[in-house]
Amino acid sequence: MARRLDWEFDDDDALLVQALSHRSWCAEAGGIPSNERLEFLGDAVLGLVVAEHCYRAYPEMPEGALAKVRAAVVNTTVLAEVAAGLDLGAALLLGRGEDVSGGRSKASILANAVEAVIGAVYLDAGWEVASRVVLDILDDRIALAAAGPGAEDFKTRLQEVVLHRIGELPRYEVEGTGPDHARRYRARVLVAGTERGVGEGRSKKDAEQAAARVAWGVLVDGGPEKGTEDPADMAQVERKVRDSA
Repeated sequence: MARRLDWEFDDDDALLVQALSHRSWCAEAGGIPSNERLEFLGDAVLGLVVAEHCYRAYPEMPEGALAKVRAAVVNTTVLAEVAAGLDLGAALLLGRGEDVSGGRSKASILANAVEAVIGAVYLDAGWEVASRVVLDILDDRIALAAAGPGAEDFKTRLQEVVLHRIGELPRYEVEGTGPDHARRYRARVLVAGTERGVGEGRSKKDAEQAAARVAWGVLVDGGPEKGTEDPADMAQVERKVRDSA
């Protein structure tokens, strides 16, 4: 877990272990401290890091818009997706009942654990490192939120590019796993029959958007085909997609 955050704790990972300790596990383990206090601290650190970053990065953005960007990033859904990307669920310490009931994929538990980990990093290393860790995992999402409505619709963006390049639509294949109360979906996006992106989410729509975002990065932001397009033509396509977002 520490390696995924690109930070090694100074206290033999005691803070990290606490950050991953759900109250259900602590109750079964004799009442050792859970991650709830670290979650409280991490929530405050997270909110301030994002607020300060937005304030400095978007000097012309009014207060109301800044608040919307922060709200679009600092929420349970986004933090749970971040946790999934870090494979945080596999590292959680859960009680047997919570584990059996799908606790490793519950959005609230995952989001709380992300905040607790941020709180642990802050206590271990201070503001600068905690700020770096937060921005490492959220910077792209902040930029998307700041870009305004439609910026996160990667399915539409990808469709525009693929139609321009090959004259056909991307195709999505989606499969669901897990019990109904903790259903997860995995989507593959195929372009001309070739897989270009894979994504996961708590709904089919979220999984498809996640897969489209990966494919967009491959096809537009430096993937295998880049360089085979005429640069001026590709710039025109990218402008068209941005304007339509």
